[in-house]
Amino acid sequence: MDRPSEQSPPSGFRARLHTIIFEADTPAGRAFDIALLWAIVFSVAAVMLESVAQVRAEHAHALHVAEWVFTVLFALEYVLRLIAVRQPLHYARSFFGIVDLMALLPSFLSVLLPGAQTLLVVRVLRLLRVFRILKLGHLLGQAEVLLTALRASRPKIIVFLGTVLSIDVIMGAVMYMVEGEENGFDSIPRSMYWAIVTMTTVGFGDITPKTVTGQFLASILMVMGYGIIAVPTGIVSVELAAATRQSLHTQACPGCGAQGHDLDANFCKSCGAALD
Repeated sequence: MDRPSEQSPPSGFRARLHTIIFEADTPAGRAFDIALLWAIVFSVAAVMLESVAQVRAEHAHALHVAEWVFTVLFALEYVLRLIAVRQPLHYARSFFGIVDLMALLPSFLSVLLPGAQTLLVVRVLRLLRVFRILKLGHLLGQAEVLLTALRASRPKIIVFLGTVLSIDVIMGAVMYMVEGEENGFDSIPRSMYWAIVTMTTVGFGDITPKTVTGQFLASILMVMGYGIIAVPTGIVSVELAAATRQSLHTQACPGCGAQGHDLDANFCKSCGAALD
């Protein structure tokens, strides 16, 4: 068992830093999140503009300066996050810790290693950090709820997909016999491809029935397609409604920064640190 000193939240300056960086429920934390959000948006916009040849040719220096300003800013933020938590290695190995690091490395590697310029596109990973700022990091905790709903729906979904596959095989075989090779249905697998495209209402149009019987069957399949979309949606929605009845904490763990804890949780589900 960990000693109390290892599980207790940061104190003093680190506690204040943790509140500002990880907690969006305070004025200081909200201001930090808004400022960081704009920095992320502008940095991603700079990466996108840099990919346009004309803009890159005309504003190469400005984009280069902006890139390094954002890189230094995010490097400082990354270091502060490591300081603010009690277990920095745990945070560094977390999903967002890796995203933060991956967003920084390409710029530094472009200086140290020739040819690493191609890695600069990885900077778009910064956009993933918007999910944390908008409290979608908290909703990433709720992604656990979605996964729970999907797991609960799995038996019904498997039966449903088996039914759809059976219909697809039957319709593929029927269309192969009705339309034949002269109309593009030159094999049962190709006819099954057409059936899938038609059932999902995609309708590429590369293969189309020419006979009256084939067109009639296609019409039936198109109408069935709407039900195919609706049925799994209804199955998952029922399970999702049941799974979301449990509320989640908005508080970040003082030890590792993890979020999305159950409302009655006293300890972090990731590192075991005590929650305030």
